[in-house]
Amino acid sequence: MTIHLDNIRLKAYHGIYDHERQYGNNFSVDVSFDIDAERSAISDDIADTVNYETVYKIVKDEMSLAANLLENVAYRIHKSIKKEFPAIDRLRVAVSKYDPFANGNVDRVTVSVADE
Repeated sequence: MTIHLDNIRLKAYHGIYDHERQYGNNFSVDVSFDIDAERSAISDDIADTVNYETVYKIVKDEMSLAANLLENVAYRIHKSIKKEFPAIDRLRVAVSKYDPFANGNVDRVTVSVADE
């Protein structure tokens, strides 16, 4: 079974420029992963699956730690989720920064990390 957490919207302070660190920017995070959900599908018990509220909290916590590069942020989120839930397969994390360039015509830039 695949679980998706789509478009987690957060304000954060990632970037290499002073104004990004001072004023922040809008970001979104997408997380998807595969799990063996047969047990939880039968039991209907949260203890038998990956609690995606916990995944959300991991994303929120990692996004609150300012970084220069989105590569670092995506990597940290991926690593933290895998540490908390080692049974997850094919984890993919994508971090998007909106309006990344002052006076630019780019909606967003996205960096993603995925299991092979």
